[in-house]
Amino acid sequence: MTATTDRPRDVLANWPHPPDGGWKADDLDLLPQDGPDGELDLFKHVELIDGTLILRSPQRRFHERVVQKLAYALRQQAPESLAVATRMDIKIGKRQRTCPDIVVIDTAADSHNATSYPPEAVHLVVEVVSPESEYRDREVKPRIYADAGIKHFWLVEEEEGKPVILSYVLDEVTHFYRADATHHGRLTAKSPFPVEVDFADLLR
Repeated sequence: MTATTDRPRDVLANWPHPPDGGWKADDLDLLPQDGPDGELDLFKHVELIDGTLILRSPQRRFHERVVQKLAYALRQQAPESLAVATRMDIKIGKRQRTCPDIVVIDTAADSHNATSYPPEAVHLVVEVVSPESEYRDREVKPRIYADAGIKHFWLVEEEEGKPVILSYVLDEVTHFYRADATHHGRLTAKSPFPVEVDFADLLR
């Protein structure tokens, strides 16, 4: 009998078609940043939703500014037991690996070598809605995060050039999110930790 050895899965062997068995969450760790034909940063920001690879389009300045400033505000006020990360994956299941704009996680799970976090370590997910991802951010991702048991979800919308934050809390009975509050101008929340954010600071 010939001995067999485990070989790394070649996820781009038949690009642009999915690898044998379809895309899996662990495959994203095997992707290079650049595409197979030299496309720069093609796979720099990739998500896996329902087994489908989602390549992110270039972000707008509003999106980048809100993400960075909101993450900073959360870091400044988070307790030592919690950490805040941007553009880090949550490996939710075999065919679900999202890359939220902001996550609040257990500090104990925040390893320097981490490429993703398990959903049980995540306390809050924040998505800033972009024109190309409106349906995913408003409809698809909330379902995925709720199914994973993540207790808090914030959705940041843009209204007349200003941010509006809609906060949601997981309903333990329905296992889906219920609306908690809509924040204009200022956010004051008690969970997942006490935090206040002046929206004027998000656009400076």
